[in-house]
Amino acid sequence: MSFEFLSLETIQEIAKHYGYWAVFLGIALESLGIPIPGETITIVGGFLAGSGELDYWLVLGTASIGAVLGSSVGYWIGKLGGWTLLQRAGRLFRISEAQLMEVKREFGENAGRAVFFGRFVAFLRILASPMAGIVEMPFPQFMLFNLAGATVWASVMVTLSFFLGRIIPLEQLISWVAKFAIVALILVVAWFVVPGWLESRKLKQSSVSDQPPAPGE
Repeated sequence: MSFEFLSLETIQEIAKHYGYWAVFLGIALESLGIPIPGETITIVGGFLAGSGELDYWLVLGTASIGAVLGSSVGYWIGKLGGWTLLQRAGRLFRISEAQLMEVKREFGENAGRAVFFGRFVAFLRILASPMAGIVEMPFPQFMLFNLAGATVWASVMVTLSFFLGRIIPLEQLISWVAKFAIVALILVVAWFVVPGWLESRKLKQSSVSDQPPAPGE
């Protein structure tokens, strides 16, 4: 799923003109839940650091802080009014209350993993923090996964673009990151789905084995 409604040339101009503020606000707004290309802005920031136009550590710091702060605001938006908004969206798209409750339950059981690993997937990066608030994940626990995920994500993106940006075109680098995001999405979905599927299968097998034998057997 892509939210790249700005051209790469436009993003580069924004990053060059506003520098660290562009990186900070880009990823902060995306982490808050606003679908803008924050990850691409961060990659461009790392690329500019590699070319000497920005400082590596300042790009890394602003990306990390922006990600943490944006996600924290998203968490409180979800906690204070997210469930009501989700119910309204459910009625709009004809999703039943029972289905929404099931989504809430499933996310609540995997909230920590979603907040941490969702940082690497555009769609989950936007939704994970508000959903953590909706399921009332304890804020200290949320911040632990939020800080860890934001730091690891920013380190990977900025360092990758800092070094690889010196030897390959920026367009190619962003294309590779987009492909990685697809793989990451598959892995995250599998992480959520497979344990539940195995547990469900185990319960079914247990239920069958507990049934009394049929007469005559």
